[in-house]
This record gives sequence, structure tokens and C-alpha cells, in this order.
Amino acid sequence: MTENEDAEDLTHTTREGDVQMVDVGDKPDSERRAVAAGEISLRESTVGAIRADEVGKGDVLATARIGAIQAVKHTWETIPMCHGIPITNVEVGFELRENRIDCEVAVETTGKTGCEMEALEGVTTGLNVVWDMVKAIEKEDEGGYPETEIGNVRVLDKEKRALE
Repeated sequence: MTENEDAEDLTHTTREGDVQMVDVGDKPDSERRAVAAGEISLRESTVGAIRADEVGKGDVLATARIGAIQAVKHTWETIPMCHGIPITNVEVGFELRENRIDCEVAVETTGKTGCEMEALEGVTTGLNVVWDMVKAIEKEDEGGYPETEIGNVRVLDKEKRALE
């Protein structure tokens, strides 16, 4: 804690230092949307194999899309202080570039708390699934992945609208 912070200003910690979940019970429901993005760098030949649907494990992007959606739905199980929220919509998009794949996940909910963590979980899991699906062709003989990297994960947009 810095000099300017009091224990009572912290939302996830009690005065005694115990961890707590934020109480959102008194907040009104609102429509919420969050969009997150990230990318995975790959060899050009790997991106080509994905484009041509020639990856031995199967359809990389279809599998990654399922993984991203599953991650969105289970965020509350992996991030300790996240609330379980009713997901009303998930959109997962991939864009194949020369030597990378961009992933964007949009999540919508109606409730008392936002959904940016769900969007971020969708992106990171979707990209991890891509890595898992292509690791055999990305891996070099020594076992490393010198050109494979997940990065630039970020929240692009967060919206909150009052219910009509």
C-alpha cells in the first residue's frame, strides 16, 4: 500500500489483509460489452498451413474459437475474485496475417459487473489453443519455439449502458 491508500480504499482486501470479493449486490443491472484482442506470432509456413487447413490436428481456428468461448464462460473459475456473470453473447474473430494471427473477442452481459476479464480470458485461451494446435510444426528440432509468441493482449473497448 502506498502512503495515499487506506485499507478501506482497497476493494479486494479487508483491513486485516484478508482477500474478499467485491460486493456488487446493490449495483443496478446494466448492459455491458467488452472487446479484447491479442496476437500470436508464427512462422509464415504455419500460417499458410492454417489457411490451407493442412494442420494435422484439424481445423485450428474452429478449435480455437470453441476454446475462447469456453474460457469466457469459465472465467469466474480461474480468476479468483471474478463474479460468475450471465454471458449473453460471445463473438470470436481471427485474422490471418503474414506471420501472425490476430484474435478479437467481444463479450456481452446484462448484470452488475463488467465483462472485460471474460474477453481477455477468451483471447488468451483462443491464442493458446492455436499454439497447441500448431506446436508440432512450430517446434524446432531442439524443442523450442523461437518464432512463436503470444503478445499485445489488451482491452480495446468497454461499454456500460443503462437498461431501458
